[in-house]
Order: sequence, then structure tokens, then C-alpha cells
Amino acid sequence: MRVGPDIDPALWRGLTARRVSRRDLFKAAGVTAGAMGLSAILDACGVAGSQASKSPSATGVGSQSWWDQQKKTTQLDFANWPLYIDPSILKTFTKQTGINVTYQTVINDNDPFLAKIIPALQNGQGTGYDLCVNTNGGPMDRLIALGFVIPLDHRKIPNFFKYADPNVKSPTYDPGNKYTVTWQSGFTAIGYNSKEVKNPPKTFNELLNSPYKGKVGMFGNNQDLPCPALVAAGYDVQTSTPDQWKKAAEPVMRARDNGTIRAFYDQSYIDSLENGDILVTQAWSGDIFIAAAPKSIGGDGYPEMRLNLPTEGSIYWHDNMWIPLHAQNPVSSMMMMNFVYDPPIAARNADFIWYVSPVPSAKDIVLNDLKDPSVANSPLVFPTAADIAKTQGYRVWKDQAEEEEWNSIWEPVYSS
Repeated sequence: MRVGPDIDPALWRGLTARRVSRRDLFKAAGVTAGAMGLSAILDACGVAGSQASKSPSATGVGSQSWWDQQKKTTQLDFANWPLYIDPSILKTFTKQTGINVTYQTVINDNDPFLAKIIPALQNGQGTGYDLCVNTNGGPMDRLIALGFVIPLDHRKIPNFFKYADPNVKSPTYDPGNKYTVTWQSGFTAIGYNSKEVKNPPKTFNELLNSPYKGKVGMFGNNQDLPCPALVAAGYDVQTSTPDQWKKAAEPVMRARDNGTIRAFYDQSYIDSLENGDILVTQAWSGDIFIAAAPKSIGGDGYPEMRLNLPTEGSIYWHDNMWIPLHAQNPVSSMMMMNFVYDPPIAARNADFIWYVSPVPSAKDIVLNDLKDPSVANSPLVFPTAADIAKTQGYRVWKDQAEEEEWNSIWEPVYSS
């Protein structure tokens, strides 16, 4: 699946970055380049990653008998990202269930949000939320390892098992969906300025060997740089070894040392792409959509911005619904999870937020009932099984020691 240079910008709505521009979210959160990762933040807060709390399953929390004792309430406190739900869905949920939703857009980035709630969980206190949405590839792994996620009652989410895309069932970071179900999904890809770049890179390695020396941007984090590099080298991200990590890092270091790569970026890469400092770059796909969209609809007004998905396969990430330990209204959380997997509701969400929908059958509803063919016919909102088969996910580390070894190889690549 590749997005060519002449793609209708309307189809880009399915290219799914993180709700709104990551640049704007980080500015709103007060997070700047060089911000600490979650591990460093937690260490500063006195929460050692190696000192996991007692597993919820071991204490009975999340067991079938525990769920049998939980009663339905009339409240749900829901923490999510900005612009990440059709607001009318909340009203429909309340009308159908009698549950009032306090919906808070308090998540502007995974790590700062988790750094706020994990110390409370570590001290046996609630977070103030019954349902949260966070990304795989570190955040969810750590929460699960620390024992802060309540195991789900699968009896309460029949819509998930009936309608969910097979690709979001039993993900590598949560086998059997014991703790999570996907909210929406997205891609890491390649962005470029179509006015200046007439033969845009179609692979990660072409990006590293771009003729636009000194005008290439790469990501400077421990998932969005290493994982595409491993895919480009022909390795499986999940089963790759430290020796393969080193081999995949070598061409990136060569491109860095010979001046091809201008810089390793955080969310600021989109500014550099727009102002011409870089012409081709790794990109979070939704940022490119926002950059290209007219200012009249909230975009940046740079129609020359385009995006390709690497032909060797892109990185496919998932945002996940999960229930924090000590949640006061867990049954309400399960009811919301089930509700948003109802195809008509999933269709409304897909048509509003332009993300890869976890409910394939929502496509026909978007097309026939909502009358929005630009979304329904986009393979980037409703990708085919063949499209998804070429993707890989973020690395799931076996333990903290493996994560530290991974970081010892990759951090010198993008931090130097």
C-alpha cells in the first residue's frame, strides 16, 4: 500500500497520526525537544520500573468472580486525546445506557500523562479515570508490567469479538486482549515536499540514500526510528536480535555521518519540512495531512506536502482502551468498550476522526448511510488485509534489561 504524489488530500484523512498535529499537542503540554522518556520521568518520581506492584490477577481484581461483584453505575470518567471522538457518540451512549460521561481531553502525549497517574497507582490510589486511551510500544507494556491495568471481562464486550478486525485481536503487546482493546490505529511513514522532490523515496533505505543531502529528517525516538530500520533491513521487529539491531543501525549512522541526515527530530520535524530546512523525512502520517490541508479547515496550508507508505512495510501502531487499577466505574468502562465496537457507532467515529477503524464493517455504513465515499473508499481508513499484512508493530520488550540493551544501541544513533 503506497500513497502516490497525486493522491486526493481527502483520502489522507485515513493516514492517522495522533489526533492533531504532534507539534501542537506537545506545545499545549509544554513538552519540548529533549524531553525525558517515561522511564526517566518515573525514576525522577521514585517509581522504579523494576519494582512492579502486585499483579491485579493475583489479588483477584479482574477475575471473573471480581467482575461478578461489580455493579453498574451511572458515571464514567473517560480520559482521551483531543479531537479523538465524535462528540455526539457520548450523547448517544448516555441516552442508551443512562451513564453520564465526564470526558476529559487530558492526554497530549503518552509519557507525561502516565508520569502523572503512575505515582498515584503505585501508592494504591485511583487516577480519577475509569477508562484511558494510550499507545502500544512502551506505554502499555509498562502499565501492564507494573500491574496497573485491570484485566477485562470478555463477557461484557461481545461486539469486540463479533466485529473487530482480526488485526486488532490478540496483539503482540497484549495476547488474548487480556487488558486492552484498540481504539484506533495509525502509521509511521515518509513525508516530502512535492514541489522540490520529483522522485520521492518509496522505501526507508531510499530515504537514507536520498540525493537531497542535508535535507533529510529522521525520528529521534526509540520506536519510530529503530522499527522502520529493522523492517527495511528485512528483520522481524519482534524476533530481531541485538546483533540485528546493530546491523540495522549501521546504514542510519552512515547517513548521519556523511551529512545526508540533517537532524533527528521530535514533533518539530513538520516545521522543518514546511520551512524548507528538510525536503524528505520520516513522518507521522496525520501531521502531513494537517500540513497539506487548507487553513480554512484548520490545516497549515501547504498543499505540496505528500506522504508515502514504505513499500517494504510501514509501522502500524494502536491506541488502546484500558481500565486503570482502582477505577470507580469499571462496568461503565466495559460498556463503553462494547458500545464503540457497534458498527454504526464505529462508522460515526471513523467519519469524524479519519483514523484506521478497528471495525471493517463500518465501511459500508460510512459509504451508504453517512454518504462519505472519500472516507469509506480510502484504503487508509479501511485498509485491506493484504495492506496490513505488510506492516509491523512497535517492539515489545521482554523485560527492562532488553529495553535497556535496545536503548544502548539506538540512543547513540539519534542522540549524537
